[in-house]
Amino acid sequence: MAKVKVWDPVVRAFHWSLVAGFTANAIFTDAEGKLHEIVGYAVVALIGLRILWGLTGTRHARFADFPPSLSGAIRQMREMATGRRHAHIGHSPLGALMIYNLMASILVIGLTGYMMTTLTWFGVGWVEELHEVAVTWAELSIAAHIAAVIFESRRLGINLPKSMLTGYKSMPEAGDKG
Repeated sequence: MAKVKVWDPVVRAFHWSLVAGFTANAIFTDAEGKLHEIVGYAVVALIGLRILWGLTGTRHARFADFPPSLSGAIRQMREMATGRRHAHIGHSPLGALMIYNLMASILVIGLTGYMMTTLTWFGVGWVEELHEVAVTWAELSIAAHIAAVIFESRRLGINLPKSMLTGYKSMPEAGDKG
């Protein structure tokens, strides 16, 4: 196994801060309270920071390193179905789609959450419904993300959660049968 530096401190801080903020608002804060609103704005600010870092950051943080690719995602699912192992140094194609999905979902949650605090949109049914649907979608996506990280860590023999903590992935070297 080769130890490869993949995730920079900004990516890791973003990831775990997003986990903390989303979890806080989903479980611990009062949905009608000011703290929920403040945490929500902080989470949206994190997404803004991540978008900037995706344009200017280090190699594996950049969106150019993990463009959304349906064909790549299908190829990865085929590899999973057939038992082939192809470890990705940065985000895998399926991981990339999940990142874009979660970022978009959280922006919808933040936008509709903000709209519910304004005089124009307060009490408008579809805004609240969209907010709740986006939250549910994000929660289901997060559950799928966690399951996929566990599955891929076992399948590839790479501890993906550890890499998001340390910044390093232990990648199989040529000849490793993993």
